[in-house]
Formats: sequence, C-alpha cells, structure tokens
Amino acid sequence: MRIAIIALGSRGDVQPYIALGKGLQSAGHAVRLITHENYERLVNSHGLEFWPVHGNVQEFAESPEMRALLEKGNFITLMNHAAKTAHETILAWAKDGLPAVQGMNGIVAGLGAVFLGLALAEKLDIPLIQAYYVPFTPTGEFSGALLPPGISRLGGTANRLSHHLTRQVLWQQGRSADTAARRQILHLPTAPFFGPFKADAMKNPILYGFSPSVIAKPADWQSNIHVTGYWFLEDETGWQPSPALEEFLQRGTPPIYIGFGSMSSRKPAETADLILNALAETGQRAVLLSGWSGLQVVNLPDNVFVVESIPHDWLFDRVQAVVHHGGAGTTAVGLRAGVPSIIIPFFADQPFWGQRVADLGVGPQPIPRKQLTVARLAEAIQTALHDSAMRQRAKALAAQIRAENGVQRAVEIIQAECAL
Repeated sequence: MRIAIIALGSRGDVQPYIALGKGLQSAGHAVRLITHENYERLVNSHGLEFWPVHGNVQEFAESPEMRALLEKGNFITLMNHAAKTAHETILAWAKDGLPAVQGMNGIVAGLGAVFLGLALAEKLDIPLIQAYYVPFTPTGEFSGALLPPGISRLGGTANRLSHHLTRQVLWQQGRSADTAARRQILHLPTAPFFGPFKADAMKNPILYGFSPSVIAKPADWQSNIHVTGYWFLEDETGWQPSPALEEFLQRGTPPIYIGFGSMSSRKPAETADLILNALAETGQRAVLLSGWSGLQVVNLPDNVFVVESIPHDWLFDRVQAVVHHGGAGTTAVGLRAGVPSIIIPFFADQPFWGQRVADLGVGPQPIPRKQLTVARLAEAIQTALHDSAMRQRAKALAAQIRAENGVQRAVEIIQAECAL
C-alpha cells in the first residue's frame, strides 16, 4: 500500500509521525511524509520519502510576535494571531498537498493537519486515519487538553462540553481558510458550520499515540478509537555526544535536564539567570538546552553544560530528573526514562500533561511559566530528587511504557483500514 502522512507543527509534533512512517515502511508499505520544508533533513535521515509544504515553522516560532504571545501563554490570543496568517498558508498547503496524496491508499493526519487531511481524503475518496498524541475525542472522564485542567473537577457533562469547545475553537479559527481551500483548490463543497468531523460519523479508526498507563481509554469512547501506546522515534542516525559532554556527564553525579523545546522567550537571559540561581540553591548539576527557546548563558558555571540540540532518548537515560515545558513528545520520553518530570507549561496542551504527570505521582505539581520563580523551581527540583516514592512510581511507569509497542499496534490498525 501507499500511505501519505501529513505532519505539521514543531519538531516534537512531527517526530511521532516519522515513527509511524518508519513502522509502516518496515511492514512493507510505501510512505510519503508531508511536512514543512525545514524538516527535509530530519525526514530523509530516517529513510522516508519527504514531500514539502510551504513554510518554515521554526522561523514562525522565533518571530517577535510569537515570542511575545508565548510569553503571555494565552492560547486563544495565539490562535487569533495564527488565524490572521492562515488563509494564504492553508491555500498553499492544499496546493502542495493535493499532488502529494494522489495515488495513495490512505491518509494519516493529526491535530495540526486534520482539517486539511479531511478535505484531501474527501476529494480523492480515500480513507483518512486520524492520529493524535493529545486527547481530542469528547469524553466525560477528563476535560479538553487545550483548556485549563481544573475543568475536570466539574464532572462528566462539563468535560464533554470542554472537548466540543476545544474542537470549535480550532475549527472556527481555521474555517474561513478551509472554505477557501475547498472552493479554490479542491473544488469541494464547504464543510459544515460546526466542523467536518466526518471520520467520527463514518466510524473510521482514530488513533491515540499515548500509553494506556498514562491515559487509559475512556469507557465512553467507541470501539473505533484506539489508545495504541506511544509512537517513539528511535534514534538510528549514529548520534554521538561530544567529548566535552561525555566528560561533563562522567565528572560527577548525574545532572538534571532543563529545556523548553520550541517555546521561545522574549527574555532568554532572565530565564537563564533564574535557572542558574535555582541550580545554585539546590547544588545540582544540569544539562541546559538552548534550542529554539533562545536561552542565553554567559559566564557559565562548571556545574552546567549547554547544548543547542540533543536526542532526548539518549540524554534522559543519563539524568536524575527532567525539567521541560510539557510538550507531548518530551513528556513521553521523560516518562519512559523513569525519572521524575518537572513541567513548566507555557500554553496549549502543556498544562494538561503537567497535571497528568502530577496526578500519576511521577512529578511535582506543574509550575506555569508566568509563575516560575527561583524558589519554586528549587523546591520542585528538591522534591523530584528526594521523594523516594515518586522516584519509584516513575520507574514503575517507565517499565509499563517500555513493554508497549505503540507503533506496531498503530500500523496494524492502519493496514486493516487502508486495505479495505
């Protein structure tokens, strides 16, 4: 079979779909990964066919406007900003995407690409498999992942409504652009006002790439919805640490990891100072990721090593705890490493994962980025390092996650659907 996977967003958003693509390819299928042009090297390094769509998501994330919005942490404001640029972007994605999916037996698309995937599947009359790593299907058991986690305390009806609200926020922000793409590029009817969630009604499979040990499948989800386990992208590129990093890791006690992924900051020097002061207060060593977040450290102390990028799966097995923004992918790798996670959420689904980590007892309560202080970070570090019960729970959860094979399970479901 020939399968097209549409993966849009940050590197952490794209990596799980590369893992799915590799799984499908290993099962004997031809896979085309459709994603932003700046991921060509990443996709090619894992042996998949790369098909670019317009735009460099890193440049967008590092723009002054995005830095300011991420600092505020207001998801609705961020969505409004994205909607202003969505019209031309989605038209370009539809132009790029239509030839990319022609001749395919099926399309796999996730949260950032589901509306485009639905339209393309409708145009070519081929199956669409919705594949997410964040809960997106309404349930009464917990609230929508893009809304404040405290809503869950209100109970079943409020939880279900929160999921529908999440869907409508995402859909209404992009509806005008979706309509233009359907009319001008794909020559399709306009999608319904309340959203083109046809895959639900058609009973097509919906895949969730997280561990059932982290979020068990809700009892009110239908049989076509599957919690497969995480889609981990194993590093097979022969990556090796620099001699300097190797020497740092061997020099003393295992460090902690601190990094905020693609979450940019308008005040990187101030954030770096806060981190260094918390480390000084706790007496801990750390590997600090600069990355897209733009963290800048001058007069680096001996107990801190800065890297621009590093495979999380390699490093997290060598640290005592991980401090990060709570992105779904980073959270998954942290949980698999079996060490406590300290989540500093900025926006979107990050507070959801931070609270989930705390509820599972494998990390302290999350500290929202706007509330981060030296004292709070230092206290969370001390808890993560010295709470023996928390550390045991983290190891036990990691063992459960490592026993799963989410990619294999997802491949089996995709094969069964697209072979029909």
